Amino acid sequence: MASISVVNCGSVSSLSAGEVVRWGRGRVEPVNQQQSSQLDQRWNEFEGIVGSSRALREVLEQVRTVAPTNSTVLIEGETGTGKELIATSIHANSSRCDRPFVKLNCAAIPLELLESELFGHERGAFTGAVAQRIGRFEAAHGGTLFLDEIGDMPLVLQAKLLRLLQEHEFERLGSTHTRRADVRIVAATNQDLAGLVAEKQFRLDLYYRLNVFPIAVPPLRRRVEDIPMLTAYLVRHYAGRMSKEISKIPNAALDALKRYPWPGNIRELQNFIERAVILTKGDELDLPALPVQTLMGTEPVTLAECERDQILRTLENSGWVVGGASGAAARLGVPRTTLIDKIRRHGISREAVRGGPERTNGFRAFAPGTRA
Repeated sequence: MASISVVNCGSVSSLSAGEVVRWGRGRVEPVNQQQSSQLDQRWNEFEGIVGSSRALREVLEQVRTVAPTNSTVLIEGETGTGKELIATSIHANSSRCDRPFVKLNCAAIPLELLESELFGHERGAFTGAVAQRIGRFEAAHGGTLFLDEIGDMPLVLQAKLLRLLQEHEFERLGSTHTRRADVRIVAATNQDLAGLVAEKQFRLDLYYRLNVFPIAVPPLRRRVEDIPMLTAYLVRHYAGRMSKEISKIPNAALDALKRYPWPGNIRELQNFIERAVILTKGDELDLPALPVQTLMGTEPVTLAECERDQILRTLENSGWVVGGASGAAARLGVPRTTLIDKIRRHGISREAVRGGPERTNGFRAFAPGTRA
């Protein structure tokens, strides 16, 4: 019996630490205590990270390698891929794990406040500074400072950050006293920093200083084999929060989830599964319709993905009619038999896209009543 294991490392409050579930034949069920213990030992160093794909294992091996050092790490990846979890794992597996882990989102704080947030200020340093305040860098002394969305840091502050990285020295706003702090920097971005350097939007010297040990977090479409495990994990989490008993996930639903490109990555999957759990009335997960088109700016990355995406869009626009003057074949400029062959090859079906029941008897890409 094919199965996957889903491990919770204590990051989800509705599940007990070390709880493990197995996927098999459309059901989610607990595994025995010995398996739970073995898997918990394997995963407890990477809290909250779920998956066993080769792409993910390569990233976690990089984390194991760099975590014990004090080197600066640059985590790159699309939005929603779990870059903060990777940063947390680096800190948790370092010698600084019992010291502060301080976060700062460079894109979420206005320019006029970002310098104060990073370096702190003295009383009266600017209008509204009614009391002394230490910055995130000082607060992270002895630990790790996670700078999220580093690509959005204004140029005017990048020079000060460079000095901080090189000398570990800074001054609070409104003070001439130079302070020192022992802080490890882990930065993350969903932007192409090298491209920003070429456009003069990011300092080259800062880029080199941050890019000591780069880690590229793969998008969810590059770790499709993790989707069943993530789905079971999320279903169990949200069902527990909503006091629901959901013990079955249809194979057709899993197939649909694996075919969707997930432009929002794990964050999008998480929100989608939460919505599915809300809509589910019985013990079998009721999957809502998945978006047909990917979001603007997220394009398929292989020729096969481009072809499948175009066929899917055309089928939707033609009401899932293949033949005829206004059918999908005519719109794509190919014979009807050629299009049907491509639909079969790409595993496209209306039921899977809509999250409906899986059909196994013959070619059923179209709902009853539509013309092929």
